[in-house]
Formats: sequence, structure tokens, C-alpha cells
Amino acid sequence: MATRGKRTQATERTEKSRYHHGDLRQALVDAAVALIAEEGFAALTLREVARRAGVTHAAPYRHFADKEALLEAVAAEGYRAMAREMRQRMERVTGPLEQLITAGEAYVLFAVRHPPHFRVMFGPHFTRPHEPVASEAGEDAFSLLVRCIEAGQAAGLLRAGDRLSLALTAWSQVHGLASLLVDRQIDPAEHGSESAETLARTQTRRLVEGLAAPLGQGRG
Repeated sequence: MATRGKRTQATERTEKSRYHHGDLRQALVDAAVALIAEEGFAALTLREVARRAGVTHAAPYRHFADKEALLEAVAAEGYRAMAREMRQRMERVTGPLEQLITAGEAYVLFAVRHPPHFRVMFGPHFTRPHEPVASEAGEDAFSLLVRCIEAGQAAGLLRAGDRLSLALTAWSQVHGLASLLVDRQIDPAEHGSESAETLARTQTRRLVEGLAAPLGQGRG
């Protein structure tokens, strides 16, 4: 009993240390992502997340009221990372059309590389409303997309019209491709030598061709 008491005290000291240093919350989010990746949503419980994080089953409640709150944190992390990766990829090129293409590529690649986050962000896991979270630069993924559309329209390269409607068209296509790849409904190997990245670029270019301004439209 004394040994168990010492172990309990040591565990509590470790948890308190992690808690006060602010990394317990992140450890729980990381454990949730790993659990979803390995065993799926059915296995996700706060108790199992706590076990994987190496803390007591009560520890998650310091940060998360319930499992949905934990999933909200996973989604928020995903939204920030997606927007950050889109922005970073867009900064490598110039011109609104190339930026629109690279934004689409980044969206698809994020989904392929981070399927647990992607599935949480857009899955039917929430009973409470939640909004996409902006990146550190202050723009979420859809805002970046809208900015590309606006720049393309201003340059006379994309067709005139409601920018939000055009952005929804673009989002629908890249999100559909991302979902098909994540759910393994499309195997990039079946498209010859195309990797997921090349496939994303090809489809996004075709999207941009469809959104291009008709000849003679010019700048509005």
C-alpha cells in the first residue's frame, strides 16, 4: 500500500508539472489523434485518451468537459494547420491563378497527410456549432480561397460573379477530391505515375480553367 501510495503521489506530481507547464492539453489532443488514426472513432473515449497520455482518467476533465470538447480541440488544431500550410504554399508562387492552384494542392495534401484531423474537422461528430479556426496569420482556409478568387477577378483572369459562390465551387471540388483520397475511394496509383500531389495539381488546374474569364471579359 505504501508503494502504491508513493506511485500515486509521483504520478500526481508528474501530472501537476505537465499541467502547470501547459502541455497536458496538447498531450491529450495528440493522444486523441493517434487513437483515431490507429483504431477509429469508436475507440475514442476520454479514459483511453488519458491512458495513452499517461495520466489518470480524471486528468482530461481539467481541459475538456466531454469527448466532444476534445474533438473540437482536434478540429481547431486541424483548421489552423490547414490554413498555415495553404498560406505557406501560396507564398511560393506569384499570380492569383497559381496561388489558387497551390491553395487547392495544399488543401488536398493536408487531408492526405492528416486524415484524423480532416475527418474530425468535417465529420458528423458535433452536436454543438463550431467554426473554422484561423491560422496564426488570421485567415482560415476559406478566407484564403476567397482572397485568391478576388485577386483573380480583379486581374480579369477569373470570371465575374459572386466571389463566395465561385469560392464554394472551388472548395467543393478540392474537398471532394480530398475526401475520396482519404477514404481510399481513389488510389493515386491507378492514375499512372500521378501521386496524390500531382493528381491534386491536375484537378485544381482543370478547376481554374473552368473558372477562367471568358474571352473578351477583361477587367471589370
